[in-house]
Amino acid sequence: MLSALARPAGAALRRSFSTSAQNNAKVAVLGASGGIGQPLSLLLKNSPLVSRLTLYDIAHTPGVAADLSHIETRATVKGYLGPEQLPDCLKGCDVVVIPAGVPRKPGMTRDDLFNTNATIVATLTAACAQHCPEAMICIISNPVNSTIPITAEVFKKHGVYNPNKIFGVTTLDIVRANAFVAELKDLDPARVNVPVIGGHAGKTIIPLISQCTPKVEFPQDQLTTLTGRIQEAGTEVVKAKAGAGSATLSMAYAGARFVFSLLDAMNGKEGVVECSFVKSQETDCPYFSTPLLLGKKGIEKNLGIGKVSPFEEKMIAEAIPELKASIKKGEEFVKNMK
Repeated sequence: MLSALARPAGAALRRSFSTSAQNNAKVAVLGASGGIGQPLSLLLKNSPLVSRLTLYDIAHTPGVAADLSHIETRATVKGYLGPEQLPDCLKGCDVVVIPAGVPRKPGMTRDDLFNTNATIVATLTAACAQHCPEAMICIISNPVNSTIPITAEVFKKHGVYNPNKIFGVTTLDIVRANAFVAELKDLDPARVNVPVIGGHAGKTIIPLISQCTPKVEFPQDQLTTLTGRIQEAGTEVVKAKAGAGSATLSMAYAGARFVFSLLDAMNGKEGVVECSFVKSQETDCPYFSTPLLLGKKGIEKNLGIGKVSPFEEKMIAEAIPELKASIKKGEEFVKNMK
């Protein structure tokens, strides 16, 4: 059931160029001037699914907005600068995407970003809870394993928490898994779909190669290497950029793919499936990424983990303690906030 449903997601970006009667989404990007924010805003501006694009950052947003506004697509673009303009950026938004924060540098883990990015995410999501409490919130800022619990706790504090509308964007792990499997098997990457579950850091990233469509087989040593590459692909980019940043272009693509899938589902398209790190009862972790059936109100149904191989089962067991610790760290951060 799942693989048949999940297949369309890979074509999300191309699909976004189809038109639907309800393509009037108002989307905000918070952190729009950054390495992910700019290409992500460009992809959103290029989509007929978006009618209004509001961009927020603490520097350069008027310039980014002016530049994008010259593109001959229908979305209107407006830039907002600094905390006092944030409420106006958020009012009336259907979807808010948050790539704000500091990028990884060589030698850094996603957890090294915690203190800086936790504060940024807590501040921005508090504004969302106040000014667009009904919007879908898509968090890209790392470490996602902690920033999603932070977002949930902030929304709870404001009394507007809806677990079906808060998403940790892990789509880049799926995009990478699809690309790497396609490369090894000489397949069209647009037709490959590998569900990736768990979290969004190191060994919490669990690609379910056994559930790949089309079905693929690898000898165990190759499977172990492939899995390791998917888990450490972010570090591969950080090293290749030699201090000049982390994965920005592929992350922007993956973020846009997730937003387009969400907008399609909000517009009434059926069978839209994406993996995302969300509030979950699929394991004894309070948050866990699995394939989700998306609908008009966010998560329509959690499709769960499904049948996994012994190799994958072992990875899940090993990931859970690390995930629990990251989740607790996020929750504690909000509890201790002044």
